[in-house]
Amino acid sequence: MSAGDQKSGGDKPEDAVPVATVWPELERAECLARGAALKWASVVFCRPEHLERLSQYRKRESQRTSSIHTRLKSMIQSYLEGVGWGLQQLREARLELREVSHAVKKAGLESSRNAEAVKSLERLRDVSVSHRQLLAAVSNLPRLYSVRSMVLETERLVESRRLLEAHARLMDLERWQDDILWQLHGAAGTAGSALSAEDQQLVDEYFSGVGQLVDALGKELWAVVSSALALARQNPTPFVSAVRIVEREEALDRALLEERGATRPLPPGRPRCWRACFFQVLEEAVSARFRSVSYLHTRGPGLAGHLAALQHGIMADLTTVRHLLEHCVPPHYRLTGAYLRAGHRCLHAHLAQVSSWDLESGEIFAVLNWVLHIYSSPDMMGHPELVTEMEKVELGPLISTEGLEQLHSKYVQSVRKSVSEWMHKALQVELQDWQRDQEPDTDHEGFYQTSLPTIITQMLEENARVARMIGESLRDQTIQMGLYEMENLLNRFREALVEFGKEHRRDPVKNKFYLHYLLASISNCIILKKSTESLQKQQSSRSAGRFSRTPPNPLAALDRAVRRACRLVMDQLLQDLQPLLPGLLTRPWLVQGDPTPKLCLILERHLELHGRVRPPCRQRLQEEAQWLTAVEYVRALMQRRLVCRGAEERRQLAQQMVQDDQRFRETLHGLEGEGSVPEVNPLSLLSVLADFIRLKDPGMLTLEVSGLAAKYPDIGEEHVSVLLDIRGDVSRDNRGAVLDLLEQSAPPLPAGYRPIFTDILVPASTMAFCLPTAKCA
Repeated sequence: MSAGDQKSGGDKPEDAVPVATVWPELERAECLARGAALKWASVVFCRPEHLERLSQYRKRESQRTSSIHTRLKSMIQSYLEGVGWGLQQLREARLELREVSHAVKKAGLESSRNAEAVKSLERLRDVSVSHRQLLAAVSNLPRLYSVRSMVLETERLVESRRLLEAHARLMDLERWQDDILWQLHGAAGTAGSALSAEDQQLVDEYFSGVGQLVDALGKELWAVVSSALALARQNPTPFVSAVRIVEREEALDRALLEERGATRPLPPGRPRCWRACFFQVLEEAVSARFRSVSYLHTRGPGLAGHLAALQHGIMADLTTVRHLLEHCVPPHYRLTGAYLRAGHRCLHAHLAQVSSWDLESGEIFAVLNWVLHIYSSPDMMGHPELVTEMEKVELGPLISTEGLEQLHSKYVQSVRKSVSEWMHKALQVELQDWQRDQEPDTDHEGFYQTSLPTIITQMLEENARVARMIGESLRDQTIQMGLYEMENLLNRFREALVEFGKEHRRDPVKNKFYLHYLLASISNCIILKKSTESLQKQQSSRSAGRFSRTPPNPLAALDRAVRRACRLVMDQLLQDLQPLLPGLLTRPWLVQGDPTPKLCLILERHLELHGRVRPPCRQRLQEEAQWLTAVEYVRALMQRRLVCRGAEERRQLAQQMVQDDQRFRETLHGLEGEGSVPEVNPLSLLSVLADFIRLKDPGMLTLEVSGLAAKYPDIGEEHVSVLLDIRGDVSRDNRGAVLDLLEQSAPPLPAGYRPIFTDILVPASTMAFCLPTAKCA
């Protein structure tokens, strides 16, 4: 459709501008449409046979064009109708505005004509205002004249504590003051101005006594409220009067706030909120009663008495509140709950102050016990008559979680200081006991002991028991602290044992009971071990990861101390045996058998003393004595003091060694009787070596050495070489074969095997020269 067709609906003037010039977009759109049509036609009619459907396409496009023209005409017709309706509305509005403008001009003319008439009424209005002021003054004269006397009378009533009458007079005075201010305010508002500052000041000065009466009455009221607990037992009437006055004031505050809006201001000093002041004064009174409880000896041992006095005072006051004061106030006061909240807040502040002091362990225990157990017990807030009220009142903890943890820490530190001092003193007493010129004390079983384990055990058990009265957490911390101190004590105890041994070596004659006190120290360690295990069992399983420090290990310290003491005991045994050991395995020994009997006597005396040690250390000492005897015997053999000259001497040597073995076994028979013989009996080595020396055929030595190495894998070539030297009949070839076999078959040490030859050093050979053999002894 062309632009000329779209404009065919009306007559076009001759000088009209072409549509394409006015709307260039229309020309561009038409060009695009023609191009699209050509493109479509070139696609549809690309072949001659397609021209047969040309009439169909023409008919369809004609119908589509006709439909578009119809819709456009309909839309333009609707638009033109809307424009016509809008023009009609604008015409009607213009007519109405013209009428309103005429009416406004007419009203302005009428107003300007009435302005002169209003001026004549101004004098009449001034006379009316003056008349109302005079009327108000005349009506208020009786009140104004009686204000002074009313103020004096009310003061007298307040001083005599006739509070209800005084409050009634005060309410009258306040009402008069309010009426006068309102009348002056109304007169000023009628005159077109606010109440002048001069009038306001005049009224305030005239009624200045009213404000003073309010203060005096409030002072008397709060004095009655603060002493309510004392008055309730004697004469509760003043308290009841005070509560009635407070309720009157609350009702008056509500009425004034509801009735008066922005046009009429509230009277001076309103609202008074005396009910809130009532509870505030009650809380201050409760706090004052707490402060009045015997503060003279609060610090030190008097703290427990102070807390007991607080408990008694609180429960006495609660009894008064529940049975007396609660009936003197309206139910919505819930006076018992208010007292509980006030008392709880005061106690919270007071206990926070007490907790900040530098308290000793007994004082901290008193505070914790009072807070965690007594306060919530049936003797206080858990009382059956208070349970219901406590459920209604939400009270927080007396001391916060952080505060409790700090108190726990302070308690543990204080106890630790005391425990450390006592342990130090106990250790000093123990060291002094070691210097006594008498045997250690024995218990009912005959075991040696001193006072040290009893003191330490009782102290730690008592501290754990006391801490358990507070709670498991404090008990665990106290036990943990005790174990740390136990470990420190045992380390110092071990150092003292070492120093005790050094002192004895410097002067062996100084302390005749050196060995006895070493054995008593071992028994003490056994007792302390049982006490330590008992304390560890008391700790809850949850406390394992609760402490950031490395956990204490007193059992390891105990084991180190016991090992050191046992080593010193064995050193003393060796020292006693040492003078007799050079006589072993010599030719006099081979002939006479000495000094084995003397060695057995020394062993027997020592083993008898070892019997004074608590098991299992008693068996341990006897085992060590057995090992020491075997090692020193073999060491004496390795000295080559006796070299056999023939088969007869080898037989005698082996026989004497077997006899010594039997004597040693008979001396140590008590150990065997207790069933604690080690898996490898070191004394059995003596009979094995005797068999090696007794062997008649040197060719069998290889097999014998193989068995010896299998049973004692720590035996070395130097040890076997000495044994071969002692035999005195081993050829160079046999020696080489035996040593080669030993070198090739050296087995590793099995698990749990205790070496015996490792500690035995073979002295260098005293031979003047060495033959160039394969293996040199």
